This record gives sequence, C-alpha cells and structure tokens, in this order.
Amino acid sequence: MSVRWDCCKISLQAPPLDYSFRGISFIQDLLTEEPRTGLKVIKRSAGGKLLTQAVRLNNNTINELTDFASTMEQLLEYPDELSWVDLSFNDLSTIDPVLTMYPDLRALNLHGNSIQNLGEVDKLAVLPRLRTLTLHGNPIEEEKGYSLNLSRRLQEQSWPARWDVQTITAYLRHAGGAVIWSELHEKRFWPV
Repeated sequence: MSVRWDCCKISLQAPPLDYSFRGISFIQDLLTEEPRTGLKVIKRSAGGKLLTQAVRLNNNTINELTDFASTMEQLLEYPDELSWVDLSFNDLSTIDPVLTMYPDLRALNLHGNSIQNLGEVDKLAVLPRLRTLTLHGNPIEEEKGYSLNLSRRLQEQSWPARWDVQTITAYLRHAGGAVIWSELHEKRFWPV
C-alpha cells in the first residue's frame, strides 16, 4: 500500500483538529495557537503535518476566512481531503468561497453566525458530497419563507441529507420543499 493511502486511513479515524473556545479572531492565529487536546491524539505525517480530515473552529470570534486555505496547507498533510468544518458560533456574515475548494466536504456547521443573505448558500452548490449543513441561529432564519427557500435552493444543488439538524425526508425532497417542515410539525401531519 502507498504511504498516502495509509495516511488517509489514519486521518479518516482521527479526531478533529480542535481550536474551539480559543478566542481566535483570525485564521492565521491557528498557526501560533495550541489546539485543544482530546482523549485521542492526532497522528502526524513524516513531515510533521497533522493527519485528520476535520477541523473544529467553533465558538470563536472569526469574521472572515482570509488565509484559510494556506493555513490548512500548513497544518494538515492532506488539506484537499477536508471533510468536516465546524465554524459555528463565530461572527461570519458571508459564506466564504474558500470553502468550495474542498470537494470532499461532507459536513459544514455555520449555525450561530451573522449570515443575513440566503443567497450565500448558493456558493455551496459546487460541493458534491455535502450532506450536512447547519445555518440555524443566523439572521437569515428570521427571513419569511426561510425553510421553503432553503429547501428549494438545496434541492437545486447537491441536496444535503440534513440541514439545520433536520433530516430531509423523501417527501420533502419530492415536494421540492413546497411544504415547510415547521408547518408539518405544528399540524402533526406526516405523510405515509
């Protein structure tokens, strides 16, 4: 087996690189800040880079993702295989296009930020493997028809199986988001 394949197997099983609750304002600060330690240690490649496919940056004060790609390249052995990014509870007002540089991204947590424009979600259309997206707790959630519009946008894109911690049912997928989840929930009506 190749060295890359062995490293990829290790990184699939590795815990996330965890910079949560570190008071980080700028992505470049990851290079000088120590990540949180967990029960399981993240292994390093022969070159000293971390072997993981997940990064946790939640509960900080990040308001832009300048230098995200270059920082990931310096920290991770295979940054192009990043599959999970947690940016929840920061101060992001937009979805930075840099996130679209990671085609293996499967989960993106953006809840509890300052995203105001639902059109920002359209940027994620190029992520073919995106399966989980969280946006609740952003100002866009207060927008009239938020659930309906988000359902339609996601159907037009790669259709994550979960958004805002709600599983997308086959019925909602088929209906094209025409039925808002909250309306179904309030009426206790679930199609068979």
